[in-house]
Formats: sequence, structure tokens, C-alpha cells
Amino acid sequence: MLSDSDMLHLRRALELAEQARGGVSPRPPVGAVIVKDGQVVGEGQTEPRPGRHAEVAAIQAGGDAADGATMFCSLEPHAHQGVSPPCTEEIIRAGISRLVCPIEDPNPQVDGNGFRRLRSAGVEVVTEVPESTRKQAEELISGFAMLTLHNRPQFTLKYAMSMDGKIATSTGESQWITGDEARREANRLRQHTDALVTGIGTVLADDPRMTARDENGSATGRPRLRVVLDTHGRMPASAAILKEPGDVLWIVGEGASLQNSSMDPVRAPVSDGEIDLEWLVSSLADRGCCDVLIEAGGRLAGGFAAAGLVDRVAAFIGPVVIGGAASPGPVGDPGFPGLGDALRVTDTRMKALGDSFLITGRVAR
Repeated sequence: MLSDSDMLHLRRALELAEQARGGVSPRPPVGAVIVKDGQVVGEGQTEPRPGRHAEVAAIQAGGDAADGATMFCSLEPHAHQGVSPPCTEEIIRAGISRLVCPIEDPNPQVDGNGFRRLRSAGVEVVTEVPESTRKQAEELISGFAMLTLHNRPQFTLKYAMSMDGKIATSTGESQWITGDEARREANRLRQHTDALVTGIGTVLADDPRMTARDENGSATGRPRLRVVLDTHGRMPASAAILKEPGDVLWIVGEGASLQNSSMDPVRAPVSDGEIDLEWLVSSLADRGCCDVLIEAGGRLAGGFAAAGLVDRVAAFIGPVVIGGAASPGPVGDPGFPGLGDALRVTDTRMKALGDSFLITGRVAR
């Protein structure tokens, strides 16, 4: 049984991992805290390649004080030679005597080998943690696990809708369905994603920036990649998304005539008149994206849903009723013919955000 003090430090390690999420793919976001005689002597979090792993950053911050200390780490340290040397050997060399860690690394090259190596070197390894803590740790690396085990990113479908399930009025007006606090939460979602995908219809209708922004309204540099699916090459050079910091991946169909010559597109195969989504999945995996956020109109959202590519849902609900048969919903054609075919969402959670709500969950497979 972990003490209250142990749980405090483990929660801090998870908090550091959360901060790294969205900025370190294809690495997993990890946090590490080193404690000696009740005092924190070092902290670290995963850095983008070729930077340090969380464990090494914490050890270097702790220096000689790491000898005989306890390390709290959000994910099992790796014991193999990869892009970076084995973290287990750094832990052993530093003299750390105890490791508290909630989960094994899903990477088949790790898969418990890190824990076994540390135990063989005399390090006490503690993995018994509350179930809620274990689930939190697993959720932090769920995108990394998807990429590692299935060679594709984890896709989250995010949308804001009215209480009667509309994302815009019949005339296309959609700003703003939710309140300020909900929009701040949406920025946090963007902050913790590797890539954001939208469609040209959204770009032309709303001219969004598609960036995560801090409390002062300044761009944070995340998501690191914003993707626009534009089958016919209609994106204008004046689009706001092109004026923000960070990379934009403009994907057009093969043979499309471009209306914008200010940047080079990536040409993609077309299926049924739309960018081939399986091609997109493979392309994002090749770029090392673990977590991808879909912020698009109903047509593109419907395409992702029909293709079985939605893994998580984040539905923001604003305190308005729009009405109208012509007012669009969040997931459009082709839809599902029966309830047995529909996406079933499990592990649902509801969070109040001022006068709005956020419902999240994972799509059952």
C-alpha cells in the first residue's frame, strides 16, 4: 500500500507526463520525480527527439542526491538500446533504490523487461497502485500504444453542438455554441494532441486558426501539425490557418487544380470523390503521430466514423437549442443503418464547464 506521500509524488509524475503529451511523439509522454528523505530532488518529463527521456532528465536534475532515493515514474523505464540508451542503466548507475511505477510499457521491446532488469540489480519495484491511477497512466499513453501495437494513430472526434444536437444553424452560423470555459477546455485538448485534422469546408466556412491557445490568447505551438483535407485544392492563400505558427499539411487529391500557389500540397489518392482516409492514416503513422484530433464538419466526421477510424469522442454541449431540419448535426452521411451498427461509446465521463458540458468516452471495439 502506497502512503499518502507516495501518491502525492506519483500524481506529480503523471502531471508532468500530461504536460509533455502532444509534444513528444512518437515517444510516449512520461513524467518522473525523484524523492529523498521526503524531499523532491529532481523532476523530468519526456523531451522531443533527440532530447532526454523523463528518467534521465530527473536523474540529472537530482545529481548526487539521487543515490538511495525513490523514483516515481508514470511508465516503465526501457531496458533496450533504442534512439536513446536504456533508462534502466541510468537508474542503476544513479543508485536509485526504489521505483514506483503504475504500468508496463506496451512496446514489445520493453513489455516488463525494464522492471525485470531493475529488480535483478536490487532496485525495489512497486507496481501496486489504485485502479484509478493505473487507468490514468494508461490513458496518457493510449495514443502511443495504438501507434506501437497497431501502426496507426488514435483518433478523437471532437465537436461542439447545441442541446438538440446541431453544430450550426441552417444558415451555417456556429460561433459560439459553447461558452468561454468550454473553449478553454477545447484548447487544452488541442494542446495535448499531435495533429489536428479538418476539412476544406470548415476552413472556407469558419476560417479557423486550429491552434491551441493559452489564457492570454497566444498560440502555444501545438498541435505541432495541422492537416487540411482539400480534395479539389480550394484553400485560399489568405486562410487564417496558414498565418499561425506551426506546420500545415495541405492534402489535395491527385490531379487537383490549385487555387493557392503559396505553398506546396501533398497529393493523395481519392476514393469515392474524397481523400482516401486509409492513406491518411498511414501517412500520419509514418510521421509518428500518436494522438490525432478530428475537428471537422459532419461530412468528414461521418467519413471517419463510417471507416471505423474514431477511437474516442469529445462532445461539447452548449446551452442553446437551434432546431431546424436543415441545421447540420456533428456526424453526417453516410451514417449507420441500424443501432446495432452505430458507434457505442464506453467509459463515458461528463464534465461541467460553466454553462456548457463536455462528454468524453472511448468507442467500443
